[in-house]
Amino acid sequence: MHPNPELLKIGDFARLADTNLRTLRYYEELGLLTPASRSQGGFRYYRRTDINRVQMIRDLQELGLHLERIRELLSPRAADEAREQFFARVKQALEEQDRLLALRMAAIEEQRKKVAQALHKIVECRHCLQMPRLDNNHCEPCTTTGERLPEHLSALYQ
Repeated sequence: MHPNPELLKIGDFARLADTNLRTLRYYEELGLLTPASRSQGGFRYYRRTDINRVQMIRDLQELGLHLERIRELLSPRAADEAREQFFARVKQALEEQDRLLALRMAAIEEQRKKVAQALHKIVECRHCLQMPRLDNNHCEPCTTTGERLPEHLSALYQ
């Protein structure tokens, strides 16, 4: 048993962080995550707040960042790093995450517009006597309007 009961053994920590031991060891190898302590037998122990770090790593990966860049953003504070430099680096990491989220939101909004166009067009299609078939190029272009189908509708008419 570790002398600090607040610390979690690696297995318990992995379960709470919704990950596995292999990932945690890999993150440690890359310098992304450092155990709070090790027992005399070499067992890794983590703080509950380290779960937040694992989640941030996962979030940044989902936003498209490579682990190397994540390591740069999450690098631990150097002993000689000035307070201002530390907070500037933390702010930069948050701003980069915010920028990536804004890009992701814009991409999602663009996809939603395409779906809305397809939903609008499908109302017209329901009244048309044609059915998408190979012999009419799956209604591409639309036999009623002569226009191309919205991308998301065209994809479903194949």
